[in-house]
Amino acid sequence: MEIKAIKTEEAPMAVGPYSQGIAAGNLVFTAGEIPVNPADGSVPEDIEDQARQAIENVFAVFRAAGVSKNRIVSVTVYLKNIDDFPKVNRVYAELFEEPFPARSCIAAAALPKDVGIMVSAIGVKY
Repeated sequence: MEIKAIKTEEAPMAVGPYSQGIAAGNLVFTAGEIPVNPADGSVPEDIEDQARQAIENVFAVFRAAGVSKNRIVSVTVYLKNIDDFPKVNRVYAELFEEPFPARSCIAAAALPKDVGIMVSAIGVKY
């Protein structure tokens, strides 16, 4: 099975020894994407905009791998404040379509750059 790193300027660049994404056979895995705007490095203030940016960063990695968002099968959401779950859930429902991917949501004590959310996902290539 071929393993290939996925890299795109449409999502924040990796800042350590990891890849933005990895394609392994017909599976694509993203790193945890935080809500950093790749164009200017800014981070939105409110959790809804942070959720939107983090998910859009995930989508960008999948696009770079040739995978559309409707081929994402699993998502893990890390929240600094679990009370933000309803707000994040609304944004998530706007950006994903049925059938929705399987999803887990985990409360995290801290996230890189002190952001409120991080998102990772697994998708399937045709």
